[in-house]
Amino acid sequence: MTGIAPATLLDPGVLARIGDLSLLARTVVDGFLHGLHRSMRIGSSFDFAEHRSYQPGDDLRRIDWRLFGRTDKYFLKTYEADTNADVLFVVDVSASMDYGSGPVTKFAYARFLAASLAWLAQRQGDRVGLATIGGDLVDVVPSSTRHLQLILHTLARTVPGGAGQLPRGLERVARFRGRSGVVVVISDCYEEPPVLEKTLGALRARGHDVVVFHILDPAERDLPWETAVTFEDAESGERLPLLPEELRPKYHALMAAHQQALRDGLARNRVDYVPVTTDQPLDAALHSYLDRRMLAARLR
Repeated sequence: MTGIAPATLLDPGVLARIGDLSLLARTVVDGFLHGLHRSMRIGSSFDFAEHRSYQPGDDLRRIDWRLFGRTDKYFLKTYEADTNADVLFVVDVSASMDYGSGPVTKFAYARFLAASLAWLAQRQGDRVGLATIGGDLVDVVPSSTRHLQLILHTLARTVPGGAGQLPRGLERVARFRGRSGVVVVISDCYEEPPVLEKTLGALRARGHDVVVFHILDPAERDLPWETAVTFEDAESGERLPLLPEELRPKYHALMAAHQQALRDGLARNRVDYVPVTTDQPLDAALHSYLDRRMLAARLR
């Protein structure tokens, strides 16, 4: 890694060569924060706010040792972006997420994003948890200040597969999710927009801040093939021969309509919608998440 600029380490193509998910998450967040402090954002998200008393489970690295020397009591520095919220990352692990036209599949990108956001959230003092959803709930890691490594281990061993049932999984998440917090959903959003709107709106109605990262492969966005191709549904196995060149205008219109329906429906329920493609650096997604967290903190 020596000699690689931090910004380069946000490139998913470079990240795919890092086998250790913990190293990857730390590298992404360090690179992101390095860029953040070099930009105009410095002073907006990590301004010192106040001290608060140490609570069991808090990160010992955040203790203000100089203040301890004067008071003989443990205090933590808090910053504007700190909220100590419960953050649950919900990752779609259905078979359709296993598609990739380049070096990074949608699931690999979702895993990079979830790991990096969890690392960033814990660094802000939040409690982090994980739920993976395929045909139903697959794995659940309850939110805690001590569960980051368990989350990374769970993500590292997960293999996508099966037909997606994101709404049903989200309904189960809503039932076990107790106190209000932040729910970050990472999915290719194959479901009908009204169904997702209803399910995610129910989470929002329970007092959760909800952010949806819609993961797309560039080929799903562009339909770049020039010759006849037979497509196969990754979840149903259904095969469909098509002439992409003839279909492309209609496909683009349908894809745009799908995304607009998601954007409008989720906006009606005050759910943030962030579309990303797997060739995009991760910093845009991290900025979106951090902006949302800062806004939510100010509204409380």
